[in-house]
Amino acid sequence: MKHHEEHHAKHAAHAAHEAAAAPATPADAPAAPGAATDIPVSEAKPSEPVTLTADDFKKLQDAAAQAEALRDRLLRTQADWDNYRKRAIREKEEAVRYAAEGVMEKLLPILDSFEMGLQAAKTATEAAAIAQGMQMIYTQFQNLLKDVGVETIDAIGHPFDPHRHEALGHQESAEHEEGTVVGQMRKGYKLKDRLLRPASVFVAKKSEGQP
Repeated sequence: MKHHEEHHAKHAAHAAHEAAAAPATPADAPAAPGAATDIPVSEAKPSEPVTLTADDFKKLQDAAAQAEALRDRLLRTQADWDNYRKRAIREKEEAVRYAAEGVMEKLLPILDSFEMGLQAAKTATEAAAIAQGMQMIYTQFQNLLKDVGVETIDAIGHPFDPHRHEALGHQESAEHEEGTVVGQMRKGYKLKDRLLRPASVFVAKKSEGQP
């Protein structure tokens, strides 16, 4: 029993000695990295009210009025553009649809003359009368082509032009230079500067034995 009390006393004395030897931590020592610290949170100050002068208020009103006017102008411009675009599309479609209207109106009188010529030919006794009616119709048709800008390509006697002539073959000729158009099977036509149909022609070449 006495031995047990002495052992307990030695153990308590050893623990007290270790506690006394441990360095004390200062109260103002910096906290270890990552340790939680108490940071005081300052309350946000309320924003101060903005005071507008009468002149500042007038400027704001003017700016708002100007912005509204620009918005109205933009809306009107957009509406005008949409109307113009729709009108242009409609006019283009109508132009394509009725492109031949003017020509057809001029062609109808020629058709009338042709029908009257056919009726007259049934009872005509002289070929001259029929030929005269055909000539009248031909003249009307030529005038129509001229009115719409169609011209006949004059080929005979001119040098062969591959852009306006279509060669059907060659003919020997001692009177014409080689490469000259000496015969025409079918007339050619152009619409202003655009070729509608080349003239079908025969082109001169040197005769055999011609130097």
